[in-house]
Amino acid sequence: MPLQVAWRVLNHQRGRTALAVGGVFVAIVLIFVELGFFIAVPQGGMLMYDNMRFDLLLCSTRYVFMGQSWQFPQAALATAESVPGVAAATPVYLGDAKWQDPKGGPRVDVTAVGFDPRSRAFAVPGITRQTAVLQRADTLLVDSSTRSIFGPLTTGRTVDLNGRKMTIGGEYTLGTGFLGLGVVLVDPTNFFRILSHRSPEEVNLGLITLRAGADPDRVAAALRRALPADMRIFTRAGLTRHEVAYWTTKTATGVIFGSGLVIAFIVGLMILYQTLATQIARQLPQFAMLKAIGYRNRTLGAIVLAEALLIMLVAFLPALGAAFGLYSLIRGETLLPVTLNGAELGGVFAAATAMAVGSALFSLARLRRADPADIF
Repeated sequence: MPLQVAWRVLNHQRGRTALAVGGVFVAIVLIFVELGFFIAVPQGGMLMYDNMRFDLLLCSTRYVFMGQSWQFPQAALATAESVPGVAAATPVYLGDAKWQDPKGGPRVDVTAVGFDPRSRAFAVPGITRQTAVLQRADTLLVDSSTRSIFGPLTTGRTVDLNGRKMTIGGEYTLGTGFLGLGVVLVDPTNFFRILSHRSPEEVNLGLITLRAGADPDRVAAALRRALPADMRIFTRAGLTRHEVAYWTTKTATGVIFGSGLVIAFIVGLMILYQTLATQIARQLPQFAMLKAIGYRNRTLGAIVLAEALLIMLVAFLPALGAAFGLYSLIRGETLLPVTLNGAELGGVFAAATAMAVGSALFSLARLRRADPADIF
């Protein structure tokens, strides 16, 4: 009965119901977008790491995120390789350079990543199959997600990096994450040709590969004992926790999108509450009649709850479709990995359901106070 009565009430006042559905639709879309950004931001920070081969990450204690990793002595990698359980320690160099067309034009910031191509540091097919290309003098690979401001990424094109002529040897597809508008890969020799002010003895990251059967936590503990106190060792899980905490709690983007989630929820809650409270006020005589003939507050509350859930369900499906379209647009414009998986979909549905239940509970106070004797 509650569901049937709720449907008849909503169908009786279609204009008000349509306005409520529209308001809840906007709120749910906002929840989808804010949640998408909130999750995608740390995923963007982990994008490069998720596509690199390592078991432990060695870095400076001043490490903030990949773009601000600071440097440590390369000799620490030799020490790391002497620790039992360590198979290899691969250096990775990061630096900022200026990209410009040799004919002139804007000088654009680009991030250069230097590594030994033979180390197979990246688990990206487009990089692995171009190992020989990376070993050529004055040659680079460029990420296909690099922005159009850099000009055509045509293989064989010559570009100027910090005043040195470099040839584009090919493209690969990965994404730039939060390393900037463009990322290029080079071998160490070419890296130090581009960034001549950098010392080869200073490394940004050390990719530690373990021997088969070695326990990452135990080897990490051994590395901490063997290395200087100004070195930091991350396991995969520890790195993920660090990046998620940094991007969601220590940056403006995490705080903004986290706050946006709360605001979107409150907006939807208030829209539904106002709709239900108005309908209860307008139909108080009908509810009083139901009370007079024996219906309990529990049944009347179930009717109001059914109204809230029906409005939410009707708004949820088009909001889901709009979210897919917006996610596609956001990916294209920001290059962030904004996607919708089952867990996120379930989370938004749970939030929308909580929004409906909360609004129904808030609006029941007046209904419970309604006395048939006062109405009639």
